[in-house]
Amino acid sequence: MKKIVLKNGKEESILRHHPWVFSGAIAHQDPEIQEGDLVEVYSSRNKKLATGHFQIGSISVRILEFGDNTINDNFYENRLLSAFNLRKSLNLIRPDNNCYRLVHGEGDFLPGLVVDIYSNTAVMQAHSPGMHYERMKIAEALVSLSEADIKNVYYKSDTTLPFKANLDPVNDYIVGKYDGSIAIENGLHFNIDWLKGQKTGFFIDQRENRKLLEKFSQGRKVLNMFCYTGGFSVYAMRGGAKKVVSVDSSSKAIELTEANINLNFAEDTRHSAIAEDAFKYLDSIQKDDFDLMILDPPAFAKHRNALKNGLIGYRKLNLKAFEKIKKGGIIFTFSCSQVVTKEMFRLAVFTAASQSGRKVRILHQLTQPADHPVDISHPEGEYLKGLVLYVE
Repeated sequence: MKKIVLKNGKEESILRHHPWVFSGAIAHQDPEIQEGDLVEVYSSRNKKLATGHFQIGSISVRILEFGDNTINDNFYENRLLSAFNLRKSLNLIRPDNNCYRLVHGEGDFLPGLVVDIYSNTAVMQAHSPGMHYERMKIAEALVSLSEADIKNVYYKSDTTLPFKANLDPVNDYIVGKYDGSIAIENGLHFNIDWLKGQKTGFFIDQRENRKLLEKFSQGRKVLNMFCYTGGFSVYAMRGGAKKVVSVDSSSKAIELTEANINLNFAEDTRHSAIAEDAFKYLDSIQKDDFDLMILDPPAFAKHRNALKNGLIGYRKLNLKAFEKIKKGGIIFTFSCSQVVTKEMFRLAVFTAASQSGRKVRILHQLTQPADHPVDISHPEGEYLKGLVLYVE
C-alpha cells in the first residue's frame, strides 16, 4: 500500500483519533499516489498510525482505521451494520418513521460518506474521491443489511465531490430503480425529491426540532421562512396552528411545500405558501402578524472566507424577526454553517436582540439529532445550531 510520512510532532492529532490529516502535516509521500487511493500514514519515526483515503487539498487523508488495523473485505459491511444497529437502538426505524440518516461521515467512522434512508431507498453522497471509487462496494453492503430492507441505492454526488478532482459523477440508481418517493417521518408523509432536490432531498437533521415546534404551535400564527419542503409547516399544522405561512425564494420549493401540505392536510385552508425573498417578505409584514417564526436559512457561510458576511446575514435576519414578531412570540432560529461556531451564532443573535430593544429569553438550545452523531474526537462534526427564543 502507498505511504505517507508525517513531519516530526504532527502525529498528535491522529493519536487522539482525529480523522483528518492536513497537507501541512505531511513530510513526504509516495510520488505515485493518486486521488482516492487507500494510503497508510506513518510517523516521522516510521510507526504506522492509520489507513485512509488520500485526496488533494487541505485535508489530505480521511482516516478509516487507526493503528495497525487493516481495511478488510468486510470493512463496509461491518461499519454499516454498526451504524444501522445504532439507529435501531434509537427506535428510529418504525412503521410511523421510515426515513433517517444511516451514515453521517466521521460520526459513523466513514469520513466522506453520507447515506440517508427513505423507505426502501438509500440516497448516497460521496464527499471524497475515495468514497466515490468505493461506491459500488458500499451499495452492495447497503443492500446486504437485511433488517434495513434497502432495495434501491441512488448515487447523488454531483455537488458534493471536490471540483478539482475531475471525477464527473453521474447521479443515478446504482442498485434498483425508482419505486416511489413518499417517506414517513413521525407519522407525517413527505414527498422526497432526491433526484433534483437539495442535499439528499430532505433535511432529516431537523426531525426532532420539527417535533418540538409542533408542541409550541397550538393556536399560533406561524411563519416558516426558507421553508424548502415545508417540514416545519406540516408539523405546525398538526400541532394545531391557527395559521401557517410558508415562504421561500424558490418556486420549486413552494411547489414541494404545497404538495406536502396536501399529502397530510388536503383542503385545509389554514396554510398558504409564497415565493418571495425572505428579507423582502419580512419587510412587508406588519408587527404582530405572527407569534411563531422559524428562521432556517441555507448556510450563509459555506467557507471561512464568507464567515464575516455570513455572521452579518444571521444578525440582520434575526433583527428583522425580533422587530416584527408579536409580544409573547417564539422564534426558532438556526444556522447550519459548519464554519460558524455555536458561540459565533449566539453572538449574532444576541446582538440582534440588543439592537431590537426587545427582551429575549432562551427556552431551548438545539442541535442535530442522534442519527447525525458527532465523533468525540471530531468536534467539527457538530454543524447544526439552533435556539428557541421567547420575545417579550
